[in-house]
Amino acid sequence: MVAATADSRPLPVMKQYKNFIDGQWVAAASGETFVNLNPADTREKVAEYAKGGAADAQAAIEAAQAAFPGWRDTTPPARGKILSAVANNLASRQGELAELLCREEGKTKMESGMEVGRTVDIFRFMAGLSYTIGGTVVPHDLPNNMLYTKREPLGVVGLITPWNFPIALPAWKLAPALVSGNTVVLKPASLAPAMTMEIAKAFEEAGLPKGVLNVVTGSGKEVGDALATNPRVQAVSFTGSHDVGSGIYQQLAPRMARAQMEMGGKNPTLVLADADLDYAAKLVAMAGYMMTGQVCTATSRAIVEESVADEFTEKLIAEAKSRNVGNGLTEGVNMGPAVSAAELEGNLEYLQIAKDEGAEVLWGGDRLIEGDLEHGHFMSPAVIGGVKNSMRIAQEEVFGPVIGVVKAADFDEAIELANDIEYGLSASIITRDINKAMRYTDRIEAGVVKINQISTGLALQAPFGGVKHSSSNNFKEQGQSAIDFYTRIKSVYLDYSG
Repeated sequence: MVAATADSRPLPVMKQYKNFIDGQWVAAASGETFVNLNPADTREKVAEYAKGGAADAQAAIEAAQAAFPGWRDTTPPARGKILSAVANNLASRQGELAELLCREEGKTKMESGMEVGRTVDIFRFMAGLSYTIGGTVVPHDLPNNMLYTKREPLGVVGLITPWNFPIALPAWKLAPALVSGNTVVLKPASLAPAMTMEIAKAFEEAGLPKGVLNVVTGSGKEVGDALATNPRVQAVSFTGSHDVGSGIYQQLAPRMARAQMEMGGKNPTLVLADADLDYAAKLVAMAGYMMTGQVCTATSRAIVEESVADEFTEKLIAEAKSRNVGNGLTEGVNMGPAVSAAELEGNLEYLQIAKDEGAEVLWGGDRLIEGDLEHGHFMSPAVIGGVKNSMRIAQEEVFGPVIGVVKAADFDEAIELANDIEYGLSASIITRDINKAMRYTDRIEAGVVKINQISTGLALQAPFGGVKHSSSNNFKEQGQSAIDFYTRIKSVYLDYSG
């Protein structure tokens, strides 16, 4: 591994964002602000934001409630045209937005560009889907009678999004919510709100009626609680940790508001003895280290048949050593920093816990402080050996570039180990045996299964969601299924016999 230092360049001027409420950019009711720093170079102030709270959330909810009747009565294709305009706006600024994303969240230039591109595709996909939103005609058992269904929006919905995909994840919640006719209050993660604010700007320029989209930055506890407890909010879609998601779910339950919770993973990749081990090591490393491992579908457990485990581990270490860690804006860097000092410290703490429980850090896991790296939150990607399923490193989500290698006696034990966990988001298998691959898809407890592919990466046209503690397990995100969460179905009976 070679640590890359940052290019010498003048620091950009700090951006400034206010809350977007009822079509206006407004300061927080408290008058307070907060500043985000570049995680690759904390000498750089990236942006200043309004520090919103309960009062700001309440104002946003009231604006969304007032805007709902008019937006509900707009046809889905008309809503879709606004989404198309937003997609075109973002596409025209892809390079600019990718650089901003890189500076605030820490992704590499390539990763940031891919995420902005995916966001454009999400809005275009949902814009096209607007022409299909409707109901179905159901056969009636009487003559001269008609029975059909229609989809209707819920009303005001709350969206709470994480920092690790700060433009794509707001988009994949926001696009189906709006195209279905709902009005929205969106709370982005405080570590990386800039991209959400840029989406709001794009909607403003596209002519979205005031109050249809409202964005409040600031206190996750205050704004989140306001969304979860206000009776005007009909549904909340959340992506983040299990503890926070579970808490929001409990708040919604007493008033039976609709909930969609995506809450992380501890994702396995099974490597069978018949696999191409060079290929397997490349896939596991890519899935574990891309985006600095800060991905809910990242591979954090490589479960390997013991006959090839040592050879595979050597190849995985070689892959880890090949990562070039540094500022994502620097050419040649393929792994950036942790998003914050707290996230970095959490990763390092888990490595110590693993060692205390008897595992061995075979390579990496060091804080990197050479040259300009001392100003960022950098660590070398880690490979951990001797991992047992009883260890915390095998059971708890580590949101960083850390891969534990677990040995399994055979295919059946590998599946048992993969399922012996509270999470069930994504899972993959690398094998030449199609029979075992298909048996794996049947037996693995996960919402997404990959065969001879990385555990990360999702097709926007396919449903996404997990099982067990990874999800509320009721409504899927992405694809046509995304519309289900944001609409209710009404059955209409019509008698035209006389």
